Amino acid sequence: MIQSMTGYGKSTLQLESGNITIEIKSLNSKSIDLNTRITSSVRPKELFIRKHLSDKLKRGKIEFLLYKESSTNKKNSLLNSDLINNYIDQLRGIVDGSAVELLKIAVKMPDAIITEQVEENESEWPVIFNKIENAIKEIIKYRKDEGLVLEKDFIKRINKIKELLLTVEEIDSSRIEHIRSRIKNEINKLKIDHDSNRFEQEMIYYLEKIDITEERVRLENHLSYFISSLENENSNGKKLGFISQEIGREVNTIGSKANNSEMQKAVIQMKDELEKIKEQLLNVL
Repeated sequence: MIQSMTGYGKSTLQLESGNITIEIKSLNSKSIDLNTRITSSVRPKELFIRKHLSDKLKRGKIEFLLYKESSTNKKNSLLNSDLINNYIDQLRGIVDGSAVELLKIAVKMPDAIITEQVEENESEWPVIFNKIENAIKEIIKYRKDEGLVLEKDFIKRINKIKELLLTVEEIDSSRIEHIRSRIKNEINKLKIDHDSNRFEQEMIYYLEKIDITEERVRLENHLSYFISSLENENSNGKKLGFISQEIGREVNTIGSKANNSEMQKAVIQMKDELEKIKEQLLNVL
């Protein structure tokens, strides 16, 4: 079963120290492209979280957000008195102003205010990780639901290409004879003597060049392989992409050999369906 790379998962948690919100968003990407924004109290676990997300989500442009709304004031702000006094002394030598005015300027200078972060209780981490797992399960479910929609669309378009291939086969049954007759008529119109044996040899050589039997067989096999790959347990968008390239190669060859307007029309319709498949494959995990 295929999965989309597009997904969204969210999980919330209420702790004594505050409310935790976890969000995971995913879009398509050639590889794993992970961006994390994590509250400072959980940041020591960031490397572990990144590896866990990479293992679970495989591919995609992924944005992971974990933020906390504290129920109590966990930050203590302290004035750096020595540094502030030093700033004031330096400012007095540059500008005139009252002590209050100089103080207002000094407290805005770098490191004038020190913020102390009280460490969170380590016992909260297992509960937080459990909620991260819930958010991952949500995004995977979202991806599977999106993948089911994509799968139905792929099957519909592959079946359409199969129908067009049957049309090509029907046209091909009379195409060769029509081309042979047309060439003979053109030769006869010239009213010149020619070696009939040499003519037949050249005719056979030319008709072999435009024969599409091999391409038809390959195309049919590629279409069947695409469908069977959709039914695999694991999603593999890259593999499906390779198969679609092979389908395109056979369709293009049939088009170059067609020498028939009706067959060319069928080939153009095949290409149109295949382009829509390729476009959607960019979003398959």
